Amino acid sequence: MHSSRTRSPHRNGSARKLVAALVAIGLITAACGSDKSAKTDASNGTADTSKTSAPAGDVSPSAVFPGLGPPTGKEMVVGFVSSEGTPGLDFPDMRVDAEATVDYLKKHGGLGGRPVKLETCAVKGSPESSQECAAQLIGKNVELVLLGLDLFPDYRTYAAESVPVIGVLPILPSDYQAQALFLTGGNATTTAAMASVAKNHYGAKKVAIVSADNPGANQTEASLAAALDLADIEHTTVKGGDNETDAGYQGLMRAAAKDQPDVLFSLYSDNGCVGTMRGRAALGIDIPTITTAICSGRSVLNQVGDDALGWAFVGVQTQRETPELAILQEILAPALGVEPKEVDSTALGLGALSVIEIMSLAMYANAIKAGGKDVTGKSLYDYLGTTTGLEQWPSGTPVECGTSAKYPAICSFTFPVAEYTEGGKVETIKGLEAVSALDYLP
Repeated sequence: MHSSRTRSPHRNGSARKLVAALVAIGLITAACGSDKSAKTDASNGTADTSKTSAPAGDVSPSAVFPGLGPPTGKEMVVGFVSSEGTPGLDFPDMRVDAEATVDYLKKHGGLGGRPVKLETCAVKGSPESSQECAAQLIGKNVELVLLGLDLFPDYRTYAAESVPVIGVLPILPSDYQAQALFLTGGNATTTAAMASVAKNHYGAKKVAIVSADNPGANQTEASLAAALDLADIEHTTVKGGDNETDAGYQGLMRAAAKDQPDVLFSLYSDNGCVGTMRGRAALGIDIPTITTAICSGRSVLNQVGDDALGWAFVGVQTQRETPELAILQEILAPALGVEPKEVDSTALGLGALSVIEIMSLAMYANAIKAGGKDVTGKSLYDYLGTTTGLEQWPSGTPVECGTSAKYPAICSFTFPVAEYTEGGKVETIKGLEAVSALDYLP
């Protein structure tokens, strides 16, 4: 099977930096309002009612933090590396939200009772800057290195000094086999989950993809095409520019819908989300459309309103009033400069991934301590890499390091899927609470 590709006449010649496009397309947003009373079987999308809620009075490991006091153990020095300060690679929210999370843990248990000192280093999108950060952090005697967004992590230096590396968002294919563990799966798993939704939820046999024509988007589109091939779904791609006029976006959507595919995919981000949503609505297209979490942000939905009806967002679920949501809101409110109740978990950007990363590790550290073992950078890494039945904070997404031999560094393969509903709400689609990427992982 192959895909035929059509170029839009409105295509412009500019291309974003590779990483910026990859992040925008492959972003996995925190599913921060999980309903842990009903998981979904990742293999067939059916509700698993065999799981029971914790006994009354018990506090789940993911919600225990407000009851923990300041940590009193030996300080743990943790490095945090992320891209910042370079055009196209400026993601300060990842550092800011990491610092906010550590500030919260200073009051609520630290990492298994150990206070955390966060040493941050900004990389500039070059191997040299990543090497400089690695040397700098090793010189500060870090026990563990956390990756926010680093295009060229210096795995060799960290390994030479026996410093474990845990990341949250793999960017390039080399990350999938790296000597590291990643709590989310990036493009490969996101696109495989998108193919699963098309086949198993919508019953698609023929689909069309709308995508920008730049290196990052092209890599994502190729990953989606490979997943669709595994799903035995015929696919066509229509290419456009990084930014189009309203007429240009309408032209892209018209071209994608002309052969009446069963499902449309949009791999656009930011303004492209707005343009493709408005274009689809203006043309009266009612074909279900699947996209990524980036298009569910309030900056997009506030502009398009009900033009987002009929769109499904992979990596997002309903915000629910849970203890975990209250914790998330308390963590992020100071960083956002708002009251806790004003923090909308369905509208967070890349910085939320830092919260997921650190709070998940805090949950695992508490379990290590409860088991009578020392909490160290190495014990955290080993626990994450070898323990079965782990969950990601706060969503409860299964953590399954080593499940895929082809992607040994990846620890997460399931995604919630949400849709925009009338009245401006984003609601989890029934039966799509935890869609597995494994069957269509290229």
